[in-house]
Amino acid sequence: MATLHLQDVPEDLYVRLEQLAKSQHRTISAQVISLLESTLPPQTPQSQSETPKSVTEILAEINRRREQLPTDVEWPDSTALIREDRDR
Repeated sequence: MATLHLQDVPEDLYVRLEQLAKSQHRTISAQVISLLESTLPPQTPQSQSETPKSVTEILAEINRRREQLPTDVEWPDSTALIREDRDR
């Protein structure tokens, strides 16, 4: 578990935090954690980019994207482009 240290907390804020912690029967640390949990947005599941994909899923995505490419475009021959680049 991570440790969080705060510096330069205004005295009046610390007193209010201490009073709130006492009223909730919590330590100051527990109260800060409770406040952070209630303030921060809930943890979201891993985004699709973080989730490892299987080879089948990757190939299916490639095929979907390939089908979305325009068909009336004449794509240059990659071999010719590579040869042209090497000849420079």
